[in-house]
Amino acid sequence: MSVAVAEPVLEPLLPVLTPWLRTRRWYGDAGGPLDGIRPVVVSVVHDDAPVLVHAVLRTRHRNGAEQLYQLFLGLCPELPERLAGAAIATVPEGRWQGWTVYEATEDPALMGVLLRSLAVREPRGGPRLEPTSPHPLPVGLVPRLLTADQSNSAVVYGDRLLFKIYRRPEPGPHLEVEALRALTERHCTRTPALHGTLYTDAPGGEGLVLGLFEEFLPVEADGWETAVRQVGDCVDGTGTTVPATGGFTSRARTLGQAVAEVHTVLADAFPRTRVTPGEAAEEARLMNRRLSLAVDEVPALDRYRSRISALYDDYARHAGRGCPVFAQRVHGDLHLGQALPTADGWRLIDFEGEPERSAAERAAPQHVLRDVAGMLRSFDYAARAGLAAVRRSVEPAPGLRLRHIRRADAWMVRNRRAFIAGYAEAGGADPWCHPVPMRAFEADKAVYEAMYEARHRPDWLSIPLGAVHRLAAVRG
Repeated sequence: MSVAVAEPVLEPLLPVLTPWLRTRRWYGDAGGPLDGIRPVVVSVVHDDAPVLVHAVLRTRHRNGAEQLYQLFLGLCPELPERLAGAAIATVPEGRWQGWTVYEATEDPALMGVLLRSLAVREPRGGPRLEPTSPHPLPVGLVPRLLTADQSNSAVVYGDRLLFKIYRRPEPGPHLEVEALRALTERHCTRTPALHGTLYTDAPGGEGLVLGLFEEFLPVEADGWETAVRQVGDCVDGTGTTVPATGGFTSRARTLGQAVAEVHTVLADAFPRTRVTPGEAAEEARLMNRRLSLAVDEVPALDRYRSRISALYDDYARHAGRGCPVFAQRVHGDLHLGQALPTADGWRLIDFEGEPERSAAERAAPQHVLRDVAGMLRSFDYAARAGLAAVRRSVEPAPGLRLRHIRRADAWMVRNRRAFIAGYAEAGGADPWCHPVPMRAFEADKAVYEAMYEARHRPDWLSIPLGAVHRLAAVRG
């Protein structure tokens, strides 16, 4: 049973939790050096060894920025060898002095305890579950932590249920929860069904969305992994299809259809509005502002600044001339990694929007072609990643190297076209009929990618820079 904690049980752990927190993939260091950290919500979900503690911490940075982080912590006198990799530190003092504190999401026993506690709806003062499905949660399934490199954490129960943990929780309503609830209620077959949402109450009555339980979609590989593998086959000629076309084209077409179907359901569930010329001008201003910030971080973008800015201004003039532009709820961060090729066709996941954008930006209605632009950029990334994988296995001669580049380019072009065709066939706005907003949105996405890669993966920076070069040349 989960109980609220009145005594300061977490304070003795803060000195050992703070350095560990900064090593996590989901830690956001946008505020610079830490100036302090304090508990906001703490509850003991299970009070017998091993203990399960749920906590939400608030970090404060020297520049004044604050961020919430959600933790599930296990504590036990002696950590089993199978959990050695989950260890954080030895508790220096307090009621668990000398015990080992560890990452509880890696402990199947504690994750099972958590699910049973939520299923019987007994928690008091801790996380609580708001069910969406009339069916009870399947508490007897064996949990396991997914090890994918993500900004959140995910625990799978058997092959039926996925618990997505928002490591940086936000006050509700939550974009992904809203979208999945609406899609589930309308029986959308292109997304996982929502089973429930996890909440907690912070001091001051602020309700925080902690995570969700959704249908688990077992696949051998997501769309990104599948596409990169197909690129490799295409580039080195080992595939069963013509190298220049690749074996992914039919899938790209059906993926476009799936995205259009999801957009149609979202347009039915949420307001769809016509963008005014003033709103389009403001959107162009924001894109230009993002470009300026990106140039400061990525000086290589400066040579393209005027021509990319002109693409944004073209978009504003396009809307100002009376060309209809509509905004609605969209996915917000669509790429091949967010698409799962299941036995029943493509399913789209992770409706949170771009993690580097503010909550206000992610919540604002957007043009559906922004999702299309995101997927087109992903085909470019897949082509470059597949090409790089082939080069790592063998260093080709100059002539063969050029042939590999041409094959990767052909794969990208053909699959981008197939995706666009599928999207238009399923009733989506035909991107070929909207070249001005498409160029602006793809450029905006490539600029965002350049800044992201400069921060996190400098070796990949050439990919978005290549896209910026191409888009600038089209306008110029």
